[in-house]
Amino acid sequence: MTTSRDIRLGADIGGTFTDVALDLRGTLYSAKVLTSYAAPEQAILDGIVLVTEEAGIAPSEIDLIIHGTTLATNALIERRGARTALVTTEGFRDVIEMRTENRFEQYDLNLKLPEPLIPREDRFAVAGRISAQGEELAPLDEAALEALADRIAAEGFGAVAVGFIHSYMNPAHEQRAREILAAKLDIPISISSEVSPQMREFERFNTVCANAYVRPQMEDYLNRLQVRVKEMGATCPVFMIHSGGGLISVETAAAFPVRLVESGPAGGAIFAADVARRFGIDRVVSYDMGGTTAKICLIEEFQPQTAQTFEVARTYRFSKGSGMPISIPVIEMIEIGAGGGSLAWVDAMGRIQTGPESAGSEPGPACYQRGGARPAITDADLVLGKLDPDNFAGGKIRLSVDNARAAITRDVGDRLGLGAQAAAFGIVEVVDENMANAARVHAVENGKNIGGNTMIAFGGAAPLHAARLCEKLGVGRCLIPQGAGVGSAIGFLKAPFGYEALGSQVAALSGFDADAANAMLDGLKATAERFVRAGTDGEITREVTAFMRYAGQGWEIPVPLPDRAFAPEDREMIAQAFRDRYAQFFGRAVEGPEIEFVTWSVRAQDIRPAPESVALETGGAPVAAPQSRAIFDPTKGEMCQSGIFERDSLTPGDRLAGPAVIVEAETATLVTSPFDAVIQPDGTILLLRKGA
Repeated sequence: MTTSRDIRLGADIGGTFTDVALDLRGTLYSAKVLTSYAAPEQAILDGIVLVTEEAGIAPSEIDLIIHGTTLATNALIERRGARTALVTTEGFRDVIEMRTENRFEQYDLNLKLPEPLIPREDRFAVAGRISAQGEELAPLDEAALEALADRIAAEGFGAVAVGFIHSYMNPAHEQRAREILAAKLDIPISISSEVSPQMREFERFNTVCANAYVRPQMEDYLNRLQVRVKEMGATCPVFMIHSGGGLISVETAAAFPVRLVESGPAGGAIFAADVARRFGIDRVVSYDMGGTTAKICLIEEFQPQTAQTFEVARTYRFSKGSGMPISIPVIEMIEIGAGGGSLAWVDAMGRIQTGPESAGSEPGPACYQRGGARPAITDADLVLGKLDPDNFAGGKIRLSVDNARAAITRDVGDRLGLGAQAAAFGIVEVVDENMANAARVHAVENGKNIGGNTMIAFGGAAPLHAARLCEKLGVGRCLIPQGAGVGSAIGFLKAPFGYEALGSQVAALSGFDADAANAMLDGLKATAERFVRAGTDGEITREVTAFMRYAGQGWEIPVPLPDRAFAPEDREMIAQAFRDRYAQFFGRAVEGPEIEFVTWSVRAQDIRPAPESVALETGGAPVAAPQSRAIFDPTKGEMCQSGIFERDSLTPGDRLAGPAVIVEAETATLVTSPFDAVIQPDGTILLLRKGA
């Protein structure tokens, strides 16, 4: 296998729309299709038909399909997974409920912690113990496991998660437990030493529970997808994009579906990083708003920020600790329930709220005329004039302004004594402020100030809200790339075949054992390359990272190290690399305390071609609008005539004065009055603050 395939197709299933992008030897074709909840693969098949017909090829000519999906994420957020049994070490049954005992909101006396994924009655403890050094302190109670297997079979569980203490150091007990259970059970069994071989039992146990919880649903879906794609004539291989931004086989994805939890958003971050590299912009905040959620990611030096853990569904003002922790390599971002389909409502205190509940694609916002009765963000955008009811989604969906007004008036306006237009502005302003707050929280957590960053906005709804978000964040420049409406699917086409293998082994640097470190790294390199070789036989690059800390600290920092065999005399080089990295994070290193290794990581990926460079054009020649319509201007508080431009009619160097709307098939870009828009040489739209 190689990566030099001429015809590649990316498919991203979102909560509202499924995006499909086809790269035909450098020419891009794309489509947006409403997601089908009963059979999510149907929207992919419909999208394949649309783009192949437009490109004039048959599905059989596609060389590679790359797929990402939010199905695993949605199953976790909505608690729609299989009934799962957790088998754990005696005394650790309640770890996933006790969490870390940290209060993410110190002064809230009524603080409610997220419910554990698996209720207490479905958690089972067995005797046996591995030490923190990997030694067996007590043998595994195999007789108890035999009896437990009978009970799990009798009670109709759909999956099993096995999480034993310190299994990241020695997986023997977990592997033996899987053998015993598998002999009597015909359901998927996930073990934590394979799903997340990292220290910290709460995060590791929660991750293996999440993997087991969504595994039956994802295995069934991926099997159906492969069968139906082949039935339509596309016999090419299908690969999945994982949360870390690389490609893996369908078989790996089916066994470790928790690695797909952020797969769609990861494609968006890759898309934004590619745009940033094309324009040579080294500090970027990417903004991806679709039909169900909005995602914000920081990108520096053309690389999205990454992490070893992240949280699904933060429930308390975006506070760290209020979500469900997943311990896997991931592109780090913050995600909130703020999409075009997010529903608006009024709480008991008379405040407008938006999300996290979404109208999705079934029934959709009220204006879709598909049975939806509650107002969504899209309804508010329509009432404010941002959307053309006759030219939404390229004219494929006709929108009803009357339905949108009625829903907003009934559920928001009447409760607050506001007219439909004022209520619609209130809805949009709340969702924009929520996104701005999420961006601020994410930046602060990473020690950044995003005011000097360039925003890159994509997704079906982001270009409508990006300029207003820039106003709130103090961002002066925003890029809307070509194909922004299907940005994540395009990002899939640019993703490398990649995999990150991890292993925890706590050890003091003062007693650095080069042979032990090399042995662990050799195993991680072999694991990472095995997954990558499933998709390519091209050249592979590797990145070695040690996660290190001062002894006694509660968390560690990533320290990049050379990809080579280590010798005992490398101890000082590693210590200096840690001190330099620590100073980057915290201003200065600390002299004296012992330095520790916690986790080793090896990331392997194939080499993707660099994008062609484009010079950023900030001048441009003014062009007049061929037509106009009334759009609500938040700076004036009233409807104002705004220019309407077709994106395809604009040429590089054109400069449009806000307020204006630039329309295309899959999205629309709102240029608010404080901004102008300049068309770049590659067709990208640059929103530039007036006078900047």
